[in-house]
Amino acid sequence: MHQGTAEGGQFGPLEDNDPRTVAGYRIAARLGAGGMGQVYLSYTPGGHPLAVKVIRPELGDDPGFRQRFRAEVQAAQRVQGLYTAPVIDFDTEDVRPWLATAYVAGPSLAVAVDEHGKLPVAAVLRLVAGMAEALKVIHGAGIVHRDLKPANVLLAADGPRVIDFGIARAADATALTGTGVTVGTPAFMSPEQAAGREVGPASDVFALGLVAVFAALGASAYGQGNSHAVLYRIVHEEPDLSGLPGELAFLARCLAKDPADRPEPGEIIDLCRAASPTPLSQQGSWLPEPMEADIHRRTRAWAAMRTSLDAVPGPSVHHAPTVTAAPPSATPPPPSALPTPPPTGPVPYHPAPYNPTSYPTSPQHSLHSAPYPVQPQPVWTPPAPKKKMSGGAVALIVIAAVLLPVGGCAALLAGLAGNSGNDAKRPGAQAGGTPRPDPKPVTYKGVHLTNDYYIRFADSPPQPVHSGDAAYEDDADFYYWSDDRYLGSHGEKVSLLNNSQEGSLKTCRAETRFTERVTVSQVSKGSQLCVHTESGHIALVTYRGRSGASEPADYVTLDLTVWRNAAEPSGSGY
Repeated sequence: MHQGTAEGGQFGPLEDNDPRTVAGYRIAARLGAGGMGQVYLSYTPGGHPLAVKVIRPELGDDPGFRQRFRAEVQAAQRVQGLYTAPVIDFDTEDVRPWLATAYVAGPSLAVAVDEHGKLPVAAVLRLVAGMAEALKVIHGAGIVHRDLKPANVLLAADGPRVIDFGIARAADATALTGTGVTVGTPAFMSPEQAAGREVGPASDVFALGLVAVFAALGASAYGQGNSHAVLYRIVHEEPDLSGLPGELAFLARCLAKDPADRPEPGEIIDLCRAASPTPLSQQGSWLPEPMEADIHRRTRAWAAMRTSLDAVPGPSVHHAPTVTAAPPSATPPPPSALPTPPPTGPVPYHPAPYNPTSYPTSPQHSLHSAPYPVQPQPVWTPPAPKKKMSGGAVALIVIAAVLLPVGGCAALLAGLAGNSGNDAKRPGAQAGGTPRPDPKPVTYKGVHLTNDYYIRFADSPPQPVHSGDAAYEDDADFYYWSDDRYLGSHGEKVSLLNNSQEGSLKTCRAETRFTERVTVSQVSKGSQLCVHTESGHIALVTYRGRSGASEPADYVTLDLTVWRNAAEPSGSGY
């Protein structure tokens, strides 16, 4: 197991008491720690990096915490915004509860400002617009963040990412006051939160204002010092906004004492756009050069870490029921004691035949519960090779052709050729001619795919990947390119269905009017496209619309229905 720190990254080496796997996710390195637990770097089967948070044992031992954690994580899983790090997987019933979110290859705002200083006005406007859009999605899912702060805002190459939404509420209980967990961060609390009153979405808007002031000035609007003194100033005094650029004067409205006087996230986006001298867009470089260099170093580092991790044999099934931690005095097993690595080359999404006992049975586990269930899929078996007929068999066929009536000869020929393997080549059949059952569909609603991004159907849920982040374009099962505004697939098998056609696996299998891509002008709300991938997945993509001109990002919204391993692989995709 790799335990070193990747050069140029922020990864820490694993310690003796760190887990080596979490529910089958192989742990590559430490990312950090907080009041709730330890965070580790891991990867999905398709190669996307993950941040896996393992909850502290004393929190996991509290039944009240588990109940709240379960509710909050399930709610957070519904958040699929462009400016959030969505929940990918979790298990709230494990010995030590855990959750996995998409990893963002960028520093937190707290680290970036500490190392490089305050942000320029243009970057702050893009930061605020992105955070506001994230809050729109989070609040739309019925979640109040409660702990929006610079450490929970990550700076990615294409805009900010808000993380840890909703999780703070799970720790907000009297029974946990002795565990050292701080619910919320004093310097970024709203007056109502500091006073212990009920908080709502407007509390997050106040925190957004404080985070924005910190980014613009490099300091807190309510100063430093004892937490009780800071909280008193937040409740009773006005913020110190001296030195704040005029373009950001609207942030004072976010810091109103009365929640009713604060703007909503949608209005904040409009205010950012009005204050920007140029059209507000998250595309292209948006951060100072030293911060951009940080992002590139971290991107290279996680890719190198994955390569190093893949070089060490590990388990082939990606889910096991428990967190496996090494004893405090134990050392990692020698390579000879590790499982034999799986064979190289193309593999289906499920690397082993489905075994019901090898998966968690908890109804709360995200991969086996709404809204993104992954159903067990049959594994495609390559057709048996043709067998050469012996000379005796050939001679027998010749004799049969002479001596037997036509019908008997045909029957004999069919029987002798039965081992040729041709039956296995029929669509929907396995070797030996046994029909293969249709895979069960997996549906993902409201997937936002921004321009110059793509998704892979093997990932669950499919997460947009930026075309410039890594050399994965060959695995672009479905993409949205903005230059000509077209939708397409690297597999070059996209079919635009007619209005009269039913969107189903049967239709997609029968449809052969393939093209590589279609333009956005060719589709309208409700249009359906069948997509065949080189790895054997078939998907029905339903177009739901494109972002409006007033939004800072250009993206399309899609519904996906994926039938994994529905056809024989024709390439080397995942």
